[in-house]
Amino acid sequence: MVSWIRKRDLHILTNTIFTYTGDGRFAVVHPEGSDDWDLKIEFVQLRDGGIYECQVNTEPKINHAIMLSVEAAQANISGPEEVFVKKGSTISLTCTVNVHSTPPGSVLWYHGPSVVDFDSPRGGISLETERTEKGTTSKLLVTRAELSDSGNYTCVPSNANPASVGVHVLNGEHPAAMQRPSNAASSSSRCSCALLVLALLGALLVAR
Repeated sequence: MVSWIRKRDLHILTNTIFTYTGDGRFAVVHPEGSDDWDLKIEFVQLRDGGIYECQVNTEPKINHAIMLSVEAAQANISGPEEVFVKKGSTISLTCTVNVHSTPPGSVLWYHGPSVVDFDSPRGGISLETERTEKGTTSKLLVTRAELSDSGNYTCVPSNANPASVGVHVLNGEHPAAMQRPSNAASSSSRCSCALLVLALLGALLVAR
């Protein structure tokens, strides 16, 4: 007899073709006439990581341990972390989740803390979603971009960690213009430092 055991709690998951756990994600696959006894885990979760041992009830006993490492899946939004678009143009954001799951996962989009409302009076917001066994691609389109459409957009999959991107809707100005205040502040600081140095030099000359 062939059994699969989860080592962390010594729980017998399967014995021959029978399953001994209330977790329906676990099953054994044994093609008829073969010597293969494969442990199958559907919808794998982080807590499933650990050592699993296949045991054969012989004398002496034969066993083989396998370490299962589970990493959190991560969504990805194509392009740079900061997106600049002109007012009136289209915001296009594409989120991909390369996770094999059956059924494929779903994706929500957030603008700031709120879920994107595709039925809002504003209109012009749509979603194109492609789901396959290999993963999910979700494309958010916001036409006729307004200044109020600026902000943080987050793609939140049901089976992976979220991804975010910052969107800036510009009213005709160049993206570099957004950096001018900080540059001006730096220049002002440099001028202040120069004046302070000159004042100190002047004080030293008077003291002499």
